[in-house]
Amino acid sequence: MTVMIAGAGIGGLSLALSLHQAGIDCTVYEAVREVRPLGVGINLQPHAARELFELGLENALDEIGLRTAGLAYFTAQGNLVWEEPRGMQAGYNWPQYSIHRGALQMALYWAFLERGGSVLAGYALKSWEEDSHGITATFMDRRTGHTVGRERGSVLIGADGINSAMRARLFPNEGPARWGGTMMWRGTTEAPRLRDGRTVCMIGSKARKFVVYPIADRPDGRSLLNWIADIHDPARAGFAPQDWNREGRLQDFLPAFEDMVFDWLDVPQVIRKADTIYEYPMVDRDPLPRWSHGRVTLLGDAAHPMYPIGSNGASQAILDGRYLARALIEGSDVKSALARYEADRRETVNALVLANRGDGPDKILDVVAERAPDGFERIEDVITREELASQATSYKALAGMDVATLNTRPPILGQRADT
Repeated sequence: MTVMIAGAGIGGLSLALSLHQAGIDCTVYEAVREVRPLGVGINLQPHAARELFELGLENALDEIGLRTAGLAYFTAQGNLVWEEPRGMQAGYNWPQYSIHRGALQMALYWAFLERGGSVLAGYALKSWEEDSHGITATFMDRRTGHTVGRERGSVLIGADGINSAMRARLFPNEGPARWGGTMMWRGTTEAPRLRDGRTVCMIGSKARKFVVYPIADRPDGRSLLNWIADIHDPARAGFAPQDWNREGRLQDFLPAFEDMVFDWLDVPQVIRKADTIYEYPMVDRDPLPRWSHGRVTLLGDAAHPMYPIGSNGASQAILDGRYLARALIEGSDVKSALARYEADRRETVNALVLANRGDGPDKILDVVAERAPDGFERIEDVITREELASQATSYKALAGMDVATLNTRPPILGQRADT
């Protein structure tokens, strides 16, 4: 079997490493001419960290990320709503990581190359043709439009992101990604250590939310903070939902956060001191009724792009790669393998897409903001501890990351890489 993977992102590279681990031939084709570390901070959940550990990448993750110890929710007035341990402090057998997305991608990329894998850069998928024995894919240079190669394989995997060319061909009437009315401004700032230096903080509610967490320690005891400022206002003029590379302007969002000054965090100061600020739309796509068509299937954001709520996008892409590798390893033929992969994954992640549209675990901030818009003296006067715990627990179960289930689940793939 020969597997062709379109896209050298986190999902595509996780699949490639998993196939290499099992001795299955695969090649990754990346549209850009140079694979570079792009993006901002993300959180890698324990169920995904487990899979990367089983690929032999524990040391690499510790070199580029921080092991997350806690999650805390606050109102816009700085009142603590809910706090819980995360990762191994919560009883998982694997940590959660706060990590730069680009650094994670490059760690996967270099690990694949060092293990003998092949990544062809400057190969954008143009088209494919399937026959009874396999599939032929045509690749082009995206800048010139010239064909750069025709490659032959047993199966073609679309891991080419939210604006997937493969998904667009399979579903030509779908149109652009769906914008729900929230814009995000993202940046990184060197700042004094936040709380214990290992906590993810969520502040505010859907109308305006500030998310901040450390992704690196600095020698002077400070931290590199990754932050996201959200404003939900579908009627606000000038927002371009499909503009992915626009630099953000302070005047467009800073005024909404000027009052978030607490004794433990000065939000406007963190925003002002960022080196660069980017503006992104919060978008997803409607869940698909199927991913697989003959010898072709989708993976990661190409299959199920979701709002960055609950910190599950990259983690679910890694799980996709592991489940798809298992299906291809154990399947009697390609089409039955792809059917098993969909049965393992599609309904689960489609449910997450819809849950994240409803604010996922962050919904608890919306509930508290509605009941106590001016803050509170005691959280117990606003919401019960049982209701708070229930919200957190139910989302973990939906995402496949509740402690007991994850710790007792057998490995998806039953072997560990030696290197």
